[in-house]
Amino acid sequence: MISAWSTATGRALRAVRSSSAPLTYGLIALCCLLFALGPASGLTPGYGTGNALLAAQRAYFRRWGVVPAELFAGPVREALTPATALFVHGSWVHLLGNMLFLFVFGAMTEQRMGRVEFALFYVGCGYLALLGYAAANATSAQSLVGASGAISAVLGAFLYLFPRARVTSLLPFLFFLPVRFPAWVVLPFWAALQWAAAERTSAGPGVAYLAHLVGFGLGFGYAWVRYGRTTRVRSAPAPAPEGENQP
Repeated sequence: MISAWSTATGRALRAVRSSSAPLTYGLIALCCLLFALGPASGLTPGYGTGNALLAAQRAYFRRWGVVPAELFAGPVREALTPATALFVHGSWVHLLGNMLFLFVFGAMTEQRMGRVEFALFYVGCGYLALLGYAAANATSAQSLVGASGAISAVLGAFLYLFPRARVTSLLPFLFFLPVRFPAWVVLPFWAALQWAAAERTSAGPGVAYLAHLVGFGLGFGYAWVRYGRTTRVRSAPAPAPEGENQP
């Protein structure tokens, strides 16, 4: 078993190193690995079952996630949680939805920015997105986890850099038939959905739509300031198909 895991890990690392967007695929692999080893996946027997597993999950999210009430009033170590929370996910659906969006939009964005800049951009915007959500819900004791803020920033940057790249989307009112639209149609529509959902959602458990909006705005603003109109990419190959899960 150990030998099989070592072989699989070695192959995955070689594939990441040889790819055109190693950081994007490395982030996906890291998030999947950490999720598989954590209590939310249900794959690690050491966390127990039933109530013991639920207690382990709550403790895990509280340790590595952002708790707004503790972030601003707790010990200094809490300042690190908006960074650690980017690599923690609450469920299989949460993980797969986020990783799908990162897979679709991350590679082209990384290739345009370069590895080092993309890494700093991803972590920095993700940190600020979660910090913005925490500031708006400063009294909340709910744990916030996930890469949604960082991935939303990638979407915002992608919109500015590749506005004409065509994205395949699944629309429920068309019986989930795949339809291809340019990014300047799909991504603003996605952002509008996040805004509408944020208006309806109160503080508490659920999806942190405000973090999505903050991340999206930061990503678009960064690309606009950093690259300007003279270096804007007019067209690009279409990315891989996208599902309808929202980060």
